[in-house]
Order: sequence, then structure tokens, then C-alpha cells
Amino acid sequence: YALSAKMAPVEVLEKLRKGIVITYAVTIPEGFTMEQIADLLESKGLVQKTQFLSLARDPKIIRYYGITGPSLDGYLFPDTYQFSRGLPPSTLIDVMVKRFWHMVGPLQERANEAGMKMKDVVILASIVEKETGRPDERPVIASVFLNRLKQGMRLESDPTVIYGLEAFDGNLKKDDLTRWTPYNTYVIRGLTPGPIANPGLDAIKAVLYPARTDYLYFVSKNDGSHYFSETLAEHNSAVETYQ
Repeated sequence: YALSAKMAPVEVLEKLRKGIVITYAVTIPEGFTMEQIADLLESKGLVQKTQFLSLARDPKIIRYYGITGPSLDGYLFPDTYQFSRGLPPSTLIDVMVKRFWHMVGPLQERANEAGMKMKDVVILASIVEKETGRPDERPVIASVFLNRLKQGMRLESDPTVIYGLEAFDGNLKKDDLTRWTPYNTYVIRGLTPGPIANPGLDAIKAVLYPARTDYLYFVSKNDGSHYFSETLAEHNSAVETYQ
């Protein structure tokens, strides 16, 4: 509570009665993983990281929210929240997951029209979120992955590989791309077991309303944007140019 010696006793009692506590603004950026969210909340003195992550991986809690997957990653909605200290971690999780369903729930009909389960939408949106920070590119990158899935191609997304590594030093190696993990989309076919980050609403909409393209490849141009290709030959040429 924010109390002062200058306050009249009745003012103090009123604050206590109404529960007018100090709150702290916490902004969860789009694309943060639950590990990063736990670190952020712990740095604000709001939770203990280990407790938060334990709850986010608890199968009973995951089922309670109607989610199928190994954790709540993907469903801790990126937004700005006001939290007071002393709240149990389960309350913070509850607020973020309910915010997710409040924002994404209205898109269920569109997911049905697209023939996609919401779980798959969130997984793919998390990959799109990690692949680009450019709003104009999200629908295009979503189209690439959707095109690849339709053709039975592997997604071959670096961020999925990184998510599956126990310890990542910031340098993705060739061996990492060939090492089997459930999240290595250079090895597995189809989607990962769960989201690799917590996507924002725009990334989710990009999957549900993708650009209409025939692109199957893209490569970073090292300026935050990507070059998109329809054929492997064109893609290899772009790799030579930009990488």
C-alpha cells in the first residue's frame, strides 16, 4: 500500500478496506518465450521463476485452460499488465491466459473456415513471430510455411531449432540443424509439439489471413527484411547474394 504519515486514519482504513494496492506495469513483448516472461516477472519482484515455470508446465493446469501441449508457451498473451506484489504466480498466469482467449477467441470461426485447429494456428503464429519483426512480412512468411505444409515439405525454421536446444549460445551451428529434437523442423515433418514463443495478435491473424503467394523459400537480407523465392534455384541464388 502507498501510505503516508500525513494521512488521516480514515484514509488509511479506506485504502485497506478497498484493497487499493500499489501495482506495477509489466509489458510482455510479442515473441517472448515463457522463460523470458518468467525472467521479466522475477526481475520486477512479482514471481519466483522456478514456481512460475513449474505451473506453466503443469499438465493439470494446461488441461484446465483447454490447451493441449507440453506447456502454456504460446498462450501467455503479450500485453501490458498491472500486477501487485504478493500475488500467487497462478493468478498472473490466469490473467495472461484469459487475455489470450479474450483476444483470440473471436478468431475461432476464421480458424474453422481455414480448416485449422487453434493449436496449430498458435504454433505456426509463434514461428512467424520469431522469423520476422516486420508487420508487412508476417502474412508473406505465413504463406511460405502454409505452402510448404501443403506440399509435405519440412518447415526448416531456425527459431524452432533454437527452441529445442537445451543451451543455446547465440551461434546456430550446422550440427544443430541435423540433431534430432521434437522442435527441429529441419528433421521432423509438420508442426512442432507446441508453440515456440508467445505470438501477438498480428502474427495469429497473419496465419489466418496469409498472403496469397507461391513462395516456398525465404532468406534474410540482413537488414531486417527477407527475399522470397518460388524455386530452390532462385533461393540458392539469393542465399549466395545475401548470405
